[in-house]
Amino acid sequence: MIRLFVALSLPDDLRQRLGTLCNGVREARWVQEENLHLTLRFIGEIEEPEVGYIMAALSSVQLGRFDLTLSGVGHFESRNKIRSLWAGIQNSPALDLLQQRIETVLTRHGVAPDGRNFSPHITLARLKQAPPAYVRNWLEGNSYFQATPFTLDHFTLFESYRAHTGAIYTPLQEFPLNDEVTA
Repeated sequence: MIRLFVALSLPDDLRQRLGTLCNGVREARWVQEENLHLTLRFIGEIEEPEVGYIMAALSSVQLGRFDLTLSGVGHFESRNKIRSLWAGIQNSPALDLLQQRIETVLTRHGVAPDGRNFSPHITLARLKQAPPAYVRNWLEGNSYFQATPFTLDHFTLFESYRAHTGAIYTPLQEFPLNDEVTA
């Protein structure tokens, strides 16, 4: 079995800038700078022979290059506990369209529908027992975060492997965005 997801890689300078946000909360498991990405679709575990079909499906996605801007920070919680901290994305119809097209081709090729609403973000930390005051201070202190827009010219299929040191993400194939005008 192989564990896959589709994501947008971030430029090195942006990952470095996001890395400067990754501190200040005790008990946080900060995402390593090289692993920062924007997940478009988690696929999950599949049999290795199916990888080729998924790559073929993703190759059919057509969309033009577009700009994206990171803006703000936030958190996700469950059972009244904050579980993760993230950097947000400014509203982007082109990003939503890319995600919808990826979802469509994957489900047409037999991948089970995701079932969750797409909520674009870049996970910065995972939390279990982080002190609420530290989390609140981090959210307030970084609330005005905004990055310079960057151009997306491809998306990537990644393999994810869980190691005792954390997740290891290996790019399997990049899929270019063309010069088509984005709707």
